[in-house]
Amino acid sequence: MELRNLGRSGIRVGPLALGGNVFGWTADESASFRVLDAFVDAGLNLIDTADVYSHWAPGNRGGESETIIGRWLKRGGKRDRVVIATKVGGEMPGRPPRKDLSAAWIREEVENSLRRLQTDVIDLYQSHWDDPETPQEETLAAYAELIRAGKVRAIGASNFSVERLASALMLSAESGLPRYESLQPHYNLYDRSDYEGALEDLCRREEVGVITYFSLAAGFLTGKYRTEADLSQSARGGRGMKDRLNPRGLRILDALDRVAEAHGVRPATVALAWLIARPGVTAPIASATSPEQLEDQIAATRLTLAADEIRLLDEAGR
Repeated sequence: MELRNLGRSGIRVGPLALGGNVFGWTADESASFRVLDAFVDAGLNLIDTADVYSHWAPGNRGGESETIIGRWLKRGGKRDRVVIATKVGGEMPGRPPRKDLSAAWIREEVENSLRRLQTDVIDLYQSHWDDPETPQEETLAAYAELIRAGKVRAIGASNFSVERLASALMLSAESGLPRYESLQPHYNLYDRSDYEGALEDLCRREEVGVITYFSLAAGFLTGKYRTEADLSQSARGGRGMKDRLNPRGLRILDALDRVAEAHGVRPATVALAWLIARPGVTAPIASATSPEQLEDQIAATRLTLAADEIRLLDEAGR
């Protein structure tokens, strides 16, 4: 399997990341284990989760995904074969409703994540959301402590604006504090405006690895939502799909269908292959609730799109 540099961290990851947001939500522990086994057995290694996953599911409080991954790591003996990425700073039930990257919260929550993951070190620890109330120097200094203590290998950011990511990178360069080696933007063939442009330019110029989330537009790019009648198919309730059922969205699905038919694969495979081929993208994140669903995603790592196919998809999504 091809491995790619994760920013300048020295960490090497496969071209597809496994999203852990469904673990403990639409995938129970047994199903999650099967997906994790299939992912690693395919030669892939980057597993992404967060401390808040999946607090939105009835009866959950957050930490369920990390706990399942930790049990899998303990049971499977595969820790040395995977890169574990998790996040801190999202709003947690039972805490004041704010996005918190204070040093105090980072120090407290890293211990909780390490305990749930049953590991001594987090490979990539990410700021889940920007926290304008906490000075960036305080946040980065807290991460420096964790790196010195051997609890974290590298840090990343998620959902940062170009201005805030640029200021954090500048602060790191000037102060010697650790820098964000990756960014998780909301980016896919349908949702492009928040990343393409200045943010993409910054990441490529500064060699920041890009790990896209909502890589399949919450399922829209799988092609299973074509009409409003399809919206009841998903456990997620087809959230956000109705707005995508517009001429542009249907044009994108048509382009995906055409390329998928030419290669004998599914539209989801093509949508992920488009991201994998995008300059500057390290690995798109995709979640799966079964090994069968995962296989369509893994197939994207084996699919090489021709220049005219990439152009067709690009133009459909404009």
